[in-house]
Amino acid sequence: MATAARKAPAKSKSDGKSGLSAPKPAEFTRDEELAAYRHMLLIRRFEEKAGQLYGMGFIGGFCHLYIGQEAVVTGMKMALIDGDQMITAYRDHGHMLAMELSPRGVMAELTGRRGGLSRGKGGSMHMFSKEKHFYGGHGIVGAQVSLGTGLAFANRYRDNNNVSLTYFGDGAANQGQVYESFNMASLWKLPVIYIIENNRYAMGTSVSRSSAETDFSHRGASFKIPGIQVDGMDVRAVKAAADLATEWCRAGNGPLILEMQTYRYRGHSMSDPAKYRSKEEVQKMRSEHDPIEQVKARLIEKKWATEDELKTIDKEVRDIVADAAEFAQNDAEPDPSELWTDIVL
Repeated sequence: MATAARKAPAKSKSDGKSGLSAPKPAEFTRDEELAAYRHMLLIRRFEEKAGQLYGMGFIGGFCHLYIGQEAVVTGMKMALIDGDQMITAYRDHGHMLAMELSPRGVMAELTGRRGGLSRGKGGSMHMFSKEKHFYGGHGIVGAQVSLGTGLAFANRYRDNNNVSLTYFGDGAANQGQVYESFNMASLWKLPVIYIIENNRYAMGTSVSRSSAETDFSHRGASFKIPGIQVDGMDVRAVKAAADLATEWCRAGNGPLILEMQTYRYRGHSMSDPAKYRSKEEVQKMRSEHDPIEQVKARLIEKKWATEDELKTIDKEVRDIVADAAEFAQNDAEPDPSELWTDIVL
């Protein structure tokens, strides 16, 4: 397979080591702002509905919501080309929606129905779509990092110019397999972007109490992997970093770490009351840094959209989510024969 011509990525002000540092936020066009607004709003409304269905008993097991972190996956997706892969942990609904998987399929999987992406057998934490190059949700902390590195190895072996986006959290960043993966990725110059979604609390312990090095962009230093800190609440900053990172990898420079400084508004999972932080802290993040409200404010300030037009978009998104929820509650459960499918002996 022929590959696209490779070139060295443009460099911003040097950090003295890799020559890379966080670029300035991207300048969005009106269409890009509106697209980002719609995509983030879909994730937000979907997760709100998923929380409601969980409370009503339609979703069993674990359920980890992505509310507050929408800018990370939205901005990263804007830099991808066909064939680029994505893999993440168990807080995965937003990633699937960003990869343009059907809201019906995602919601039906949450409720364990046959119309779900994994035919009702994966649930909230284990959904896949080979067609869309989404390789899961993974429930084992840090397990996806090695798998994402393997995807990058396959890309390099095939010389196909694709990049693996491997997401994990600040808690998973302390797992041993993460550093084994870093070593291999750097040694073989694999095209993988390690995206650390630092939402500050892992399962419930603050980063300052659990990590000796709280600047996660430095976590690859001993493996010669450069890293960049990014404002993960600003979709423009994420997009700019994503452009730099994908260009870096496609140029054959090996792996890169992006530390997305973000924040989740809900608890770690639906069973977490989040008493380890104050309500004032959460409200401050919502009022001053909300990723969706930032885009909304820019659209109105630049006169690219009116309040009424944005309300129309919100209604359209709510209708999509309502349809997905209706489908997920009424779809049939998997046939018992599904217990024996997708099994490798």
